[in-house]
Amino acid sequence: MQVAAAQLAAHLQKGLRSLYTVHGDEALLVQEACDAIRQAARAQGYTERTVHTMAGAHADWGAVLASGGSMSLFADRQIVEVRIPGGKPGKDGSQALQQLAESAEGNDSVLTLIVLPRLDGMTLKGAWFGALDARGVTVKIETVERPALPGWIAQRLQAQGQHVAPGEAGQRSLQFFADRVEGNLLAAHQEIQKLALLYPAGELSFEQVEGAVLNVARYTPFKLAEAVLAGQVRRAQRMLDGLQAEGEAPVLVHWALAEDIRTLHRVRLALDAGSPLPMALRASRVWGVREKLMERALPLLGAATLGKWLDDAHTVDGIVKGLKADGWPTDPWQALQQLAMRVAQTLAGGGRQ
Repeated sequence: MQVAAAQLAAHLQKGLRSLYTVHGDEALLVQEACDAIRQAARAQGYTERTVHTMAGAHADWGAVLASGGSMSLFADRQIVEVRIPGGKPGKDGSQALQQLAESAEGNDSVLTLIVLPRLDGMTLKGAWFGALDARGVTVKIETVERPALPGWIAQRLQAQGQHVAPGEAGQRSLQFFADRVEGNLLAAHQEIQKLALLYPAGELSFEQVEGAVLNVARYTPFKLAEAVLAGQVRRAQRMLDGLQAEGEAPVLVHWALAEDIRTLHRVRLALDAGSPLPMALRASRVWGVREKLMERALPLLGAATLGKWLDDAHTVDGIVKGLKADGWPTDPWQALQQLAMRVAQTLAGGGRQ
C-alpha cells in the first residue's frame, strides 16, 4: 500500500499499520516521515525502539529477525527500525525482509520501520520490496527539484505563519531564497526556521529574506549537467562557480558534461537511422529528469552540432589533464565554462535561467 508523503499525517491519524517502508534521498524529508511514524507509534504504546543498520556483506539479518520476533522485557510494544543505507539488502537480506513482511501481518506488538535511500526501477520490482509494499505501507519521498523549490519554501513559511509579498516581488524573494539553498534541503529548512526567530508572523520583505538567508547551496556535477541540458545559462554559471569554490575535481565535472554530450550524439544518430525517440533513449539508458531534458533538446540539435561538441569535449578532457589546445583556455575551469556555456546557450529558452 503506497501513501504519499503529503498524506502520511492523515493516514497515521486513522490508525497504525505494523509495517512501514520509507525510501528517498531527501534526508530531511525522510527524517520527518520517520519521526511522524515514531511519534504516532509512541502515542499508541510503542515505547521501546531498536535500530539495526544493515550495511555490507556481513550484516546480521538474524539479529533483525530475532529482534522482531522477541517480546520486549521493558515494554508491551516495540519499534524495530531497519536502515539499509546502500538500498541493496543482498540475498540474505531479501529473504529476511520477506520474512519480516509476512510476520508483520496481525502483529500489533511490533512496528517495523524500514528506511531506504532512493531506489531504482529494478529494485522496486524486486520480490523483497514487493513483499514490503503488499503487506505494509510504503512512503516514497520525492526529491524537491529546483523548479519546485520556491513553492516548497513558501509552504514551509506559511506553516510557521509567514509569507512573502504577493506577485512579482514575492516571487523574487522566493527565487533568491531558492538560489541560495539549492541542493541542500536541510539548510533550507534551517534558514526558514531562522526567519521565524528573526521576524514576527506576517509578510517578509525581500530585504529581510536577503539579509537573513545565507548562501548554503550545494551543487553536484550531475545537477550542473541538468542545468546545461535545460539551457539555464545563469544557473549553470552559478553552479560552475560553486563547484570550483567547493574544490570539486574538474575531471568529475567534465565527465558529467561529456557523458550527456555523448548520449545526445548517440541518440541523435539512432533517430537519424529511423529509431523512435523512446526506444533510442531506453537503449542509451536515459530516464527520469535526463529523459525529459533530452526529449526537449534533441529536436534542436543536429548530428553535425553534436559531433562538434563531442570534439570540444575531447579537447577539454585533455586540458583538464594538463594539455594545451589552440583557441582554448589553459585553466581547466575556464575550459569547462566555455564548453558548458556553448551547450547551454544553444539550448537556452527552456525555462528560468
